[in-house]
Amino acid sequence: MKKTLFALGALSIFACQQAPKEIKDYASLSGKISNKNSDSLLIRSRTYNKTIKVNEDGTFSDTLKVEAGLYNFFDGTESTTIFLKNGYDLNISLDTKTFDESLKYTGEGANDNNFLAEKSLLQEKLFDQDFSTLDMDGLDKAFNDIESELTKFYASKTEVDSLAITPFTSSLPRMLDSYKKYYAGAILLRQEMAGKPSPEFTDYENIDGTKTSLADLKGKYVYVDVWATWCGPCKAEIPSLKALEKEYHGKNIAFVSMSVDDDRTHGGSWDKAKEDWKAMVADKELSGIQIMAPEGWKSQFVQDYKITGIPRFILIDPAGNVVDPSAPRPSDEKIKEIFNALSI
Repeated sequence: MKKTLFALGALSIFACQQAPKEIKDYASLSGKISNKNSDSLLIRSRTYNKTIKVNEDGTFSDTLKVEAGLYNFFDGTESTTIFLKNGYDLNISLDTKTFDESLKYTGEGANDNNFLAEKSLLQEKLFDQDFSTLDMDGLDKAFNDIESELTKFYASKTEVDSLAITPFTSSLPRMLDSYKKYYAGAILLRQEMAGKPSPEFTDYENIDGTKTSLADLKGKYVYVDVWATWCGPCKAEIPSLKALEKEYHGKNIAFVSMSVDDDRTHGGSWDKAKEDWKAMVADKELSGIQIMAPEGWKSQFVQDYKITGIPRFILIDPAGNVVDPSAPRPSDEKIKEIFNALSI
């Protein structure tokens, strides 16, 4: 009898043990997008690419077999970084009108991804200042403060998957050094060029085949956008640039968009570069003065302004002198403050 009871007890204990949780060999991704920009989403990395359909009501749902890591989530206009690994059942909600601010995650994997959303907003806040107006000592202090703030933030996220946080902690010094060098260059360039005669561009080809020189625009302020068709950040500025042109239409300012598309970025063909440039100008209905730098990055005007990254915006006064060799972008409200201060 005792043996029977013992056996039944052992069986009972065995039966009450929880079976190990089965880990799915895929990640589930679903959600809803308000004011959707596209009928599809793109989830991508250097080695992975998947398109997910977005329904008419903004909902989406799919499964993905992934290597654990960071992925780019692109909605056709804007993008963000998400962390995925097999076994996650992640739900995303966002409103494209306030993309970063509205981004929220629930479900399995939400903790890691809400960390990423919080990190993006914090970085945006920390970098939302005009570093180029500082002197070098002020720039050093500003970046030391940013490093301290981000280091403290990362240290507080003890429950975040190491694969989601380590890429940012390990690259922090390198990232900050890159930004700091950029702004240091802008400070030195402004000290060197502001108030002095601008480098010239002469007979650059317009979209209609005519030619324009900087000298043709004397008597007006000139806001130059140096860009290229393949440049994502350049294209992101297009809506703001068009709105700025519209607001200041008829005022004493010329808007010049200078493409640096060249043979190196268009399969070794200048004809293809020019064809792609004309196609995008037409497709995006770009206004203002649309010109193409004849030698792309090697063009003298580009070299004289020491342009190594785009977009770059330049402001020149009616006398042909440099107001700002690295002016705020159209998406930055500071550019309107400058225009208004100059009584444009």
